[in-house]
Amino acid sequence: MKTIQNMIIMTVFFCFAGAITLSAEPKIQLGILLDTSGSMDGLIDQAKTQLWKIVNEMAMAKQNGETPTLEVALYEYGQDSLPAENGYMRMVTELTTDLDAVSEALFALKTNGGYEYCGMVIDKAAKDLKWSSDNKTLKVIFIAGNEEFTQGTTDYRQSCKFAISKGIIINTIYCGDIDEGIRTDWKAGAELADGHYMNIDQNKAVVYIEAPQDKEIARLGDELNKTYIGYGTRGEEGKLMQEEQDTNAAAASPEASVQRTVTKSKKQYSNSHWDLVDAVKDGVVDMNTIDEAELPEEMKNMDEKERTAYIAEMTKKRNDIQKQIDDLSTARRKYVEAEMKNRSEESTFDSAVIEIIRDVASTKNFEYEK
Repeated sequence: MKTIQNMIIMTVFFCFAGAITLSAEPKIQLGILLDTSGSMDGLIDQAKTQLWKIVNEMAMAKQNGETPTLEVALYEYGQDSLPAENGYMRMVTELTTDLDAVSEALFALKTNGGYEYCGMVIDKAAKDLKWSSDNKTLKVIFIAGNEEFTQGTTDYRQSCKFAISKGIIINTIYCGDIDEGIRTDWKAGAELADGHYMNIDQNKAVVYIEAPQDKEIARLGDELNKTYIGYGTRGEEGKLMQEEQDTNAAAASPEASVQRTVTKSKKQYSNSHWDLVDAVKDGVVDMNTIDEAELPEEMKNMDEKERTAYIAEMTKKRNDIQKQIDDLSTARRKYVEAEMKNRSEESTFDSAVIEIIRDVASTKNFEYEK
């Protein structure tokens, strides 16, 4: 009898576990591998300018009607100032949902050097990052550079084959002539890992098309920032980083500033590690049990009921502003797309990534709104 009871219990357990797996939240994991040798200033500038546009593109994807979370990792390679024993490369950020941290790291990159070991940096990223084991997760690497794909002692063929064996798609972006990229094996690397090959002009300035919605998006962005409430030991640091990345985006280009504000209206921009509104929404903090020492000064004199009401008020205000930004963003995108049809533009880093991501996302049943 006990054996039968145990079998029933185990059956129920596995059915329950299966239900959890089926309902798991969709996820996109993105690794960006950038050549930071001396000739790549233009590539780094494009990446800084267009990070938020790329994030917004991914935010439009749906898997079974659900919006995915997004994790981004950043590597630099080809940098002479990095240790030779590490292949002149480093992991700049691990896979993280903290998009401000990724932005901060991007704006800190400098070019110098060197030896560009594509096979080695792909191998490092495929093995060292914490890639999901869920086969519904879209796992994708973009590597961009302008030297031979064959440099270094690590064979890119083995690296790319290993990556795709783990479900990680490798896409290559050659900074230069398309035929030269093919000759130097950038196309071959992508083909080995079910990816795409594209070429870009890394020195081309990204075009900004001013849209009628931009000023209102900027105004709403300022209002949105007022809904963030720092808490705990990271509250002040997180708020400061948010402000710094706003400044970085604005300094990079008007387009980057608009796109960053749009990102802040999306699910993917979550700061529950320092913002109390996100922390309560994500279940990280319970307002009934939070230590008073963790609260910002303006909330310490409130009683429990007042604190709960205050967070609810800020949550509603944020949701309302985000909805307005999202609606304006939709109208803006249609306006810009119509304007772009009248222009003939060469590919830049963002357009290459967006074109590829839309195609590879379909392999994991991600769909885009028309």
